[in-house]
Amino acid sequence: MNSLLFISGQEVIIVFVVVLLLFGANKIPEVAKGLGKGMKEFRKATDEIKKEINESAKDVLDDVDDLRDNLDNLK
Repeated sequence: MNSLLFISGQEVIIVFVVVLLLFGANKIPEVAKGLGKGMKEFRKATDEIKKEINESAKDVLDDVDDLRDNLDNLK
């Protein structure tokens, strides 16, 4: 545990001790579970946003292709 995100081993231990003191040993699994659920919901939301953006981009490209075809037919 040489360097984790620019934090030394001693600092990581201090953070763990502070978390243990603040939440207690029984609450730490509940806090971790809540953080996990939050991260899962965040990923789900970002995936849905990416999907919507890709679908809109596809719609725009389809419209551009239709316009291009119409212009080619006018020539």
